[in-house]
Amino acid sequence: MSQSEQQSRIPESKESFWRAYKELPDYPAFTGNKSTEVAVVGAGIAGVITAYLLAKEGKKVTLLDAGKLIDGVTGYTTAKISAQHGLYYAPLIKLVGEKQAKLYYEANMDGLKFIEETAKELNIDCDFSHQDAFIYSTKDSTVKLLEKEAEAYQQLGIDGGLAREESELPFPVTEALVMRNQAQFHPVKFLTGLVKELEKMGVDIHEQSRAMKILSKKDPVIQTENLSHLSCDKVVVATHYPFNDFDGMYFSRLSVNRSYAIAVRTEGKIPEGMYISADSPSRSIRFTPGEDGEKLLLLGGDGHATGQSSVETMEHYENLAKFGEDYFAAEEIPYRWSSQDMTTLDKIPYVGTITAGYENILVATGFHKWGMANGAIAGRILTDQIVGRDNPYAALFDPTRPKVKTADAASFLKDNASVAKELVSGKLKKASKTIDDLEKGQGGLVKVDGKKAGGYRDEYGQVHLVKPTCTHMGCDVAWNDAETSWDCPCHGSRFSHTGEVLEGPAVKPLKKLEGGI
Repeated sequence: MSQSEQQSRIPESKESFWRAYKELPDYPAFTGNKSTEVAVVGAGIAGVITAYLLAKEGKKVTLLDAGKLIDGVTGYTTAKISAQHGLYYAPLIKLVGEKQAKLYYEANMDGLKFIEETAKELNIDCDFSHQDAFIYSTKDSTVKLLEKEAEAYQQLGIDGGLAREESELPFPVTEALVMRNQAQFHPVKFLTGLVKELEKMGVDIHEQSRAMKILSKKDPVIQTENLSHLSCDKVVVATHYPFNDFDGMYFSRLSVNRSYAIAVRTEGKIPEGMYISADSPSRSIRFTPGEDGEKLLLLGGDGHATGQSSVETMEHYENLAKFGEDYFAAEEIPYRWSSQDMTTLDKIPYVGTITAGYENILVATGFHKWGMANGAIAGRILTDQIVGRDNPYAALFDPTRPKVKTADAASFLKDNASVAKELVSGKLKKASKTIDDLEKGQGGLVKVDGKKAGGYRDEYGQVHLVKPTCTHMGCDVAWNDAETSWDCPCHGSRFSHTGEVLEGPAVKPLKKLEGGI
């Protein structure tokens, strides 16, 4: 199949399979000056579960989201609920020790258990099913890594081990490692059920209400984009990337990556279980129940640092489409989407007090592409901290935990050297096009009156011009053709083609420029 034929099969719409479920009502924007006990900012899995658990504790809760509920990363995931996070535990034991590594596994299994039990308790039909999770290799060079990971499983008492013979993949694998009794689900169906419970419990819910700043660390007051103010005793920042990241210098403690996914219809055999490759480029494989009893194949991967793709971003979807065609006889691709994920210095999420001296401001971030189980346990940790109850995982996830060994420092230096490089290279990059060169649906750097600008020509022929400088820390943004967005290669902020903020840490839009036609 030619490249043009592959691209023609990739849908123009960027809606994920999960977000096609539309039973969630609209909620009003936050206006005026009000007060609450706990403000939860961000309505993804961590924020919604936190709001739910706090409401069950009798707390007065207000939930704010900058856009639509469940329309961030949670709505654009592969939705595996798993403690198997790739080749993870062997390195983690070296980094934090056996006791802490086992605690991390147990935390994720508790997160899985919470989702399962809550879905049963509230009678939420969210396509939950237990599945074995596999890491697989197709190259001899990664077999030893899988063997070391298998040893770590045995050391930590994880139910699993080497299982090459159990693979249902339609191509040869050199080795496979299984973790038993993991799970998958439909995250939007699950959280829609929880949001309905929030309404019953009297939680005040608001969409299109971007939090811009927190005015006081002792007695927090959230200021929104429309200059409304919400006073509260505690703030939970569950915005994926902390919008007030200067408080804890989170921009220097998180790396940001994008990855891609497609949903595939096929007459070929779709394997049971959930798979992720140990090799590069990364490949994630699972199935999901579709409409009318059909079974869809979900393929993901092809990740890269945000704003730093070495190819046009649409090519990542094309790579997944070819993988589906080559091995699964893919016939149709009804959905495609991408997501953005944060990774901490030690690959353990930051959940708890945002930084020393800010005890009334809590955060949940850095889920390292595994936000389902981690997001659920984050809600438990945050709720326990707010009500004054001990939690066995609090110290492990504590954002103020001591730096761990040399890997922290090495990762910090590597990531921040990359930021410095992108900051400089972006400023040196010149525009090679003019406005007249842009075709409909095309964007990129253009020269306007001798100066560099970001331009996009929409389907009606209107050109939208912005200053291509991120409002977070001044890096130059890069054009993302697959998502028609401007992406910052330094800290992952993303903006629409007209400059509005899509993802933080930026909270202010790109500056609009005159001269569009």
